[in-house]
Amino acid sequence: MESLKGKIVFITGASSGIGKSCAYAFAKEGANVIISARRVEIVKEVAKDIIEKFGVKAHAFKLDVRNREEILKAVSNLPEEWKAIDVLVNNAGLALGLNKFHEDDPTGWDEMIDTNVKGVLFVANAILPGMIERKFGHIINIGSIAGREAYPKGAVYCATKHAVDAITRSLRMDVIDKNILVSTVDSGLVETNFSNIRLGDPEKAKNVYKGLTPLTGDDVADAVVFCASRPAHVNIAEITLLAARQASATISYRE
Repeated sequence: MESLKGKIVFITGASSGIGKSCAYAFAKEGANVIISARRVEIVKEVAKDIIEKFGVKAHAFKLDVRNREEILKAVSNLPEEWKAIDVLVNNAGLALGLNKFHEDDPTGWDEMIDTNVKGVLFVANAILPGMIERKFGHIINIGSIAGREAYPKGAVYCATKHAVDAITRSLRMDVIDKNILVSTVDSGLVETNFSNIRLGDPEKAKNVYKGLTPLTGDDVADAVVFCASRPAHVNIAEITLLAARQASATISYRE
């Protein structure tokens, strides 16, 4: 295991769920974390808690990954001690609606595409030049089982996560000579605020996980830290993580 102590890890969408779990998991290993989200007061509280619990450094700020200019400004304005980012965890993402394509509300499509696809592109593009200059870095994209197989009522969300998979694969080829690693962690059913946002109904969201034990944000964070902590000659290209009673995006065993 490669030590993460003192490394600088930048995590997007860190106010809840997988992103927040990743912030704590990396801090536990001694990494200093940059955490961002649209809900700035929450990430500031997370940063404060991380500093108190683990004695590492934490830097929090507001960031909307859909806004390229905001990203470029935020990265360029990072304090000098935070500029040498070792690991980027491209986590910010969301799903809206669960309807058949012809019954779906197209107003949610732009937000999914802008967040899940453009956000990954914009943030990676802003961070990569520094990694290339230092000849060191690791980009870990948080994908989904939806990026490996399509399912009914998820055309646009699945398309965005398929895009993340393609971006990850292509980027890995583009930086092969730069000593930069690129990974993706694709999970199935994870109980976070994700389903609440997608369905807009706490009861419906709860039913998504009914009858089985889903993954948690901490489970996914463990896999992310595993990717980031391999020996220098190892790159975990991809991890697919499912709940024990989940066989695919659409097949689960429920009691």
